[in-house]
Amino acid sequence: MMKLAVISALAGSAAAFAPAQSGARSTSLNAFSVDTIPGALAPVGLFDPLGFAEKADEMTLKRYREAELTHGRVGMLAAVGFLVGEAVESKTVLFNGEISGPAIGQLAQVNPLLWVFLGAGIAKAESMRAEIGWVEPENVPFDKPGQLRDSYIPGDIGFDPLGLKPESEEDFIAMQNKELQNGRLGMLAAAGFLAQELVDGKGIIEHFSS
Repeated sequence: MMKLAVISALAGSAAAFAPAQSGARSTSLNAFSVDTIPGALAPVGLFDPLGFAEKADEMTLKRYREAELTHGRVGMLAAVGFLVGEAVESKTVLFNGEISGPAIGQLAQVNPLLWVFLGAGIAKAESMRAEIGWVEPENVPFDKPGQLRDSYIPGDIGFDPLGLKPESEEDFIAMQNKELQNGRLGMLAAAGFLAQELVDGKGIIEHFSS
């Protein structure tokens, strides 16, 4: 079961990371409601057992989707990072073979200087995302903090180095669904990897080989 989850998480990863296209899109992509939101696929439809989406207005629903996409992208990277980190331990000159063991303990073994670069990189990425998607604080009413731009499509940060974003609206929505589905699977996979390594202290790669 674990092997199937890993294979599924890695499948279509290139398409999953392709973001929404910057610039003008049709109003159907900018309009968010429980009836039109991407990611509501048969046979489940919109999975919202606690009713968060039904109680949310359009702006709140867009913030929910922005959070889901962001966490989904992190989840996909984390799932791949678990496997790659454990597969190349002591086989790369990057850390001079000093990093070993399950992935959950590898980050604590790196040179503290890496934390500086890691923190700076995250801060830069988040500040750019905020500038693209969020209204400037001085232009936001005090009772509506964290307001997204009206024209902003959640996840649309203009990052598409491989040029994968499609031109047609139909293909674009299909790619949004792919990213959402892979992101959801990535979050589940990363959580599963983390829980498994905490339970028995063995790496995921070690489980495959045993």
